[in-house]
Amino acid sequence: MLSSVYYLLRSTADGRYVVAHPNPDTEQTGAGYVLMFRENFDALSYLNTHGSDVASRFAVESVSASQLKNLVQRWGFTGFGLVQDPLIPRIEFLSPS
Repeated sequence: MLSSVYYLLRSTADGRYVVAHPNPDTEQTGAGYVLMFRENFDALSYLNTHGSDVASRFAVESVSASQLKNLVQRWGFTGFGLVQDPLIPRIEFLSPS
């Protein structure tokens, strides 16, 4: 897993990542799960399916698995949301260990 690369969606306007808030109460505190994808095309598919009107405002960023824990800590995320199926979407929520 440490040699794996994941793909994140990041705003080109303000640099913030696309996050999920599975619990509406956490939305107010800013905590959330940064969405990550196993493939670049999955990230693009998710964006085009669920945000086609704003797709041009986002870029796909690659991150190695070894960088994920630091990214979560630096941005104050609760954990990761690994998108299993970008079309439905089906997301597996994980906390860093």
